[in-house]
Amino acid sequence: MQKKIHPEYNNDTAVTCACGNKFITGSTMKTIRVELCNKCHPFYTGKQKFVDTARRIEKFQERADKKTSASAARKGKKVKKAAVAVKKTAKKAAAKKSDK
Repeated sequence: MQKKIHPEYNNDTAVTCACGNKFITGSTMKTIRVELCNKCHPFYTGKQKFVDTARRIEKFQERADKKTSASAARKGKKVKKAAVAVKKTAKKAAAKKSDK
């Protein structure tokens, strides 16, 4: 094994989270800064937290709403066409009765 090529290992590395949580661990770095830890991560806390900087969630909701409204509009057209067809057949039946 070659000597002097491995980084120095620190047993007292301080880890600081964005939520303010701090703890000590071992690492080759002196200090570590993280965005999420076990105190604030949704998997461990059970609370759902969205970090949405690019409006991705709202954009997805808008697209989903457009799709549901478009499908509802298509169904509305089908219902209207069916109602028109029923009226036409009723008129034809009434015309046949009046001819007799």
